Amino acid sequence: MIYRFRVILDTEEDVFRDIEIQEEATLEQFHDVINQSFGFDGLEMASFYISDETWNQKEEISQFDMSEGNESIRIMNETTLNDVVNEVSPKLIYIYDFLNMWTFLIELAEIVDYESGREYPNIMYVHGQIPDQAPEKEFVADDVNPDEEDYDIDSYDNLDFDGNWN
Repeated sequence: MIYRFRVILDTEEDVFRDIEIQEEATLEQFHDVINQSFGFDGLEMASFYISDETWNQKEEISQFDMSEGNESIRIMNETTLNDVVNEVSPKLIYIYDFLNMWTFLIELAEIVDYESGREYPNIMYVHGQIPDQAPEKEFVADDVNPDEEDYDIDSYDNLDFDGNWN
């Protein structure tokens, strides 16, 4: 079977690619196709994240195993698309270049039969141009308690630590 994905750059402008790829392709192969279709050189670190219906980031699937060995981690070259994406769970988040945080929202659009004579992966449609710089991200804590006292980050006088701690 062939998976048809829409890969959307998380930016104000509409920038996306529609990509067809075999369901048994690895996430590393998908990573390569995404980089090629958006014009990246593919030399920066990247990760996929399983996502829920409202784009909340869940389990990471890393490009390299950087764990301490105590915990098992999934890596791209050992994980196939059909292991992590299906009609019930059709969304992934892809982050490329952790310094610039190029963020992509990926959604499985449909599953179709293999088409004889067509080469896969296939970039079906290209829309929009990549901006010169990655869009700014606003990071918001999920566990903010509105009853907590607000702290002024520029005021160190009230912080409870010894000034010569190091």
